[in-house]
Amino acid sequence: MTNQADTYDFIVTGAGSAGCVLAARLTESGKYRVLLLEAGGEDKSFWIHVPMGYAKTFVDPRVNWMFESEPEEELNDRTMYQPRGKVLGGTSSINGMIYMRGNAADYDQWRQLGNPGWDYESVLPYFRRAEDNERGEDRYHGKGGPLRVSNQPYDWEIARALLEACKQAGIPENPDFNGATQEGCGYYQTTTRDKRRWSTAAAYLGIAKGRPNLVIQTRAHATKLLFKDGRAAGVAFATPAGPRQAWASREVIVSGGAYGSPQLLLLSGIGPAQHLRDMGIDVVHDLPGVGSNLQDHFNTYCTYRIARDLSLNSLQHSFIKRMVAGAQYVFFRSGKMSGNGLYVGALVRSDKRLERPDLQFNISAWSTIERTRRGIISHPHPGISISPVHLSPEARGTVRLKTPNPLEGPAIKFNFLKSDNDMRVMIQGVRIARSIVRQHAMQALLVEETLPGIAVRTDEDIAEDTRARGVSNLHPVGSCGMGNGPMAVVDPRLRVHGVPGLRVVDASIMPVIVAGNTNAPTIMIAEKASDMIQEDARAAA
Repeated sequence: MTNQADTYDFIVTGAGSAGCVLAARLTESGKYRVLLLEAGGEDKSFWIHVPMGYAKTFVDPRVNWMFESEPEEELNDRTMYQPRGKVLGGTSSINGMIYMRGNAADYDQWRQLGNPGWDYESVLPYFRRAEDNERGEDRYHGKGGPLRVSNQPYDWEIARALLEACKQAGIPENPDFNGATQEGCGYYQTTTRDKRRWSTAAAYLGIAKGRPNLVIQTRAHATKLLFKDGRAAGVAFATPAGPRQAWASREVIVSGGAYGSPQLLLLSGIGPAQHLRDMGIDVVHDLPGVGSNLQDHFNTYCTYRIARDLSLNSLQHSFIKRMVAGAQYVFFRSGKMSGNGLYVGALVRSDKRLERPDLQFNISAWSTIERTRRGIISHPHPGISISPVHLSPEARGTVRLKTPNPLEGPAIKFNFLKSDNDMRVMIQGVRIARSIVRQHAMQALLVEETLPGIAVRTDEDIAEDTRARGVSNLHPVGSCGMGNGPMAVVDPRLRVHGVPGLRVVDASIMPVIVAGNTNAPTIMIAEKASDMIQEDARAAA
């Protein structure tokens, strides 16, 4: 347990996808003493480490913040469930484990927005440095890094059929979404090792935990940043034993994610001045972009009943099949629980005039009735899902305080589907999903479309269904955006504008969301940030 006199070189708030990377990299040399604060506990849950266990952690409050958004007007005033990791490894300990980097052009766009050093050629070495890819080393991939990236462990007949159907629908096969080109269909790689989840806690803290210059404090909820002479100098945090403080002689690094990072800045008096005053918080620095620019991918899902029991649905509805699958995994590390059930994907353009894909199709070996804080409820019959995900949404939302109580979750607003183009892409996504299952490769297996159903035919029908069933794709970014404009929160070295000694390092710094899953890019951000932090420390010496 730390005490009020404890001083470190660096304090990192949040042991998630970015925080674990920072803790490991900043302590490698032995020069710096680092405190890593995590509001949750250790990653000891059995279900964290089983790839198929994320259906359990999806609604487990012991490891999950279980946030809920504010009502979304364009979604019939529905709220969007937001599972976020509350455990070592953060959301990398509870996510779907898909390894996707986005499109190379995404990072070139970051540079074009005024962020030198963030173009694709500049960030690629950090993706490679992080990786230990099962496929080996090449121009795009690394070998020997902390993060194990694996091929699919289980050969699903339904996955083979769906991949063939994608090709028959005119989508070219792509063996590597993170290689020379992104467009096409193929098998996902995952952040797993030996058929176990390989979170950043396993990958990075597993290496660093024994270092004497790293202190990891779990059950330590950062509540406020502390300042001396206008400089960020420490952190106040709540523990089961009461409030504590710790001090940083060099920097405080906020790594609480797209919700936690802006919330901590706001609680500390950094953000839009009027909002802070409305919350009764003294303004330390008026920084209007804090909590703005929130972005997330949006998706709906088309589900299909299939003729044979080739899906995962039966695991939820059959005790015997659950026991068999559990025994296969525990004793032989094999079977249906050894993978994540998200085997095949496709990246396509909703309009051929576009330069790069704006739709991602997650093709799953299950079909769900709903996916909410009550759980993931599958159909009682064998089924599959094809989920069109909009990768370049125009929607921009906010993260704000509900109250000045640091232990209460923030107010999250996405503003989904306020753009006509965002809805157009979703409609086209449903039509492409339907074209995939109509192909010859699926005809012997397909029984019927269960959602949205054959009665939903016109653009207007699809739009209405999307408003009724569409959901966040759980890739929130951008709420502490990087840049130099009036709404930027951090500069290209991730230093908070106007507040010396303070950085933000996590997905919240993305100025524009990447076209793909966001965990791998977050790890890259932390890898690059660790170099910049140490460069600046050496320059200041």
